[in-house]
Amino acid sequence: MRSGNEPVTARSPLRLRFWLSLWGLIWAAAGTAAFSLAGRAGWAAACGVVALLAAVDLAVVLRRIHQGPHYQPGPDIPPYEPPRHEP
Repeated sequence: MRSGNEPVTARSPLRLRFWLSLWGLIWAAAGTAAFSLAGRAGWAAACGVVALLAAVDLAVVLRRIHQGPHYQPGPDIPPYEPPRHEP
């Protein structure tokens, strides 16, 4: 059930997701380079795919961070009643 204070207490996970994506991108890029130098083409390709996914996620996160906060109902909006399940 909504308590009505969600907009006040809500925290966005975008900053954490940004840092995790950046960390993953760095490690995947390093893995791609290391496996390429070691002559392991399959592992290098796998790390390259992970690096690409991390880069796309990083771009999405940065876009959403730059969009700014979106509308959320204020404290004057009363909480809604949860749906009642009838047997």
